[in-house]
Amino acid sequence: MKKITKATYLKWYEDMLFWRKFEDKLAQVYIQQKVRGFLHLYNGQEAILAGALHAMDLEKDRMITAYRNHVQPIGMGVDPKKVMAELYGKKTGTSMGLGGSMHIFAKEQRFYGGHGIVGGQIPLGAGLAFADKYHKRDNVTLTFMGDGAVRQGALHETLNMAVNWNLPVVFCVENNGYAMGTSVARTSKDTEIWKLGNGYEMPCGPVDAMDPVKVAEALDEAITRARKGNGPTFLELKTYRYRGHSMSDAQKYRTKDEVADYQKLDPIAKVRDIIKEKKYASDKEIKEIDKRVKDKVSECEKFADESDFPDKNIMYDVVYEQEDYPFLSHKLD
Repeated sequence: MKKITKATYLKWYEDMLFWRKFEDKLAQVYIQQKVRGFLHLYNGQEAILAGALHAMDLEKDRMITAYRNHVQPIGMGVDPKKVMAELYGKKTGTSMGLGGSMHIFAKEQRFYGGHGIVGGQIPLGAGLAFADKYHKRDNVTLTFMGDGAVRQGALHETLNMAVNWNLPVVFCVENNGYAMGTSVARTSKDTEIWKLGNGYEMPCGPVDAMDPVKVAEALDEAITRARKGNGPTFLELKTYRYRGHSMSDAQKYRTKDEVADYQKLDPIAKVRDIIKEKKYASDKEIKEIDKRVKDKVSECEKFADESDFPDKNIMYDVVYEQEDYPFLSHKLD
């Protein structure tokens, strides 16, 4: 694994803080109705992305996830201004404003979405890995899902095929405890999700996903295994989200005390404490990072606010049309 250095911790702190503040800003503008529809925020889960990016080779590895997907493309190299513009529905967004919150997509940076169907991305992630194996590329695909998605039959079909075909894919369950609002304990006799991998004789295990170091170590091992041609891994990344499932979530399924207890494990605070403890940065330097992050978020908001909405005709330009479709008896006016 790449060495975890002073530079790593400083990058982790700035990146994770930016992701947190980016999401906080989205929550604010959502209330102002500048962002519409559903909005699922990543607050509390930042250590997963930080650790994953450290373990990945960003020149060739791929990532696919569900609809809690705003900061992942930013980590993969997408301009955050374009991500915010996409959430605003503006033509300067990653998909010209046609994808919105749940469908961020950036092929150039090897980020394959943002998928609104629960578990829909799981077989697609295996498909990306299949393509790499077929073309004899040593790329690895990280396929992320929430704990609720593991109850979908598509997961089990995909795990079976992935292990049979020895695909270079890492299945990552971001277990934040509640899916939409139902605890794992209410949906399964066994709450240790990672054990599902045992049924397919697939390497599997739990990970403390409130710590980017633990995530980086686990994913480095899994990615290395896949890159060597030794097949997939199934990991349960145990984390916690500080906000609701979406902005419309009343969160009646958990107490404020529970959230407060988990906030004591905040991965951003943990990284900042290590930076201070090891004297990687002074208080002044940390404040400078904080200001850079604040200014960067403001730039994103300004860009999205000032961008134009797409022309309505663009919606027709991106829909497949076959002029000689055989089952139409006449052309529609």
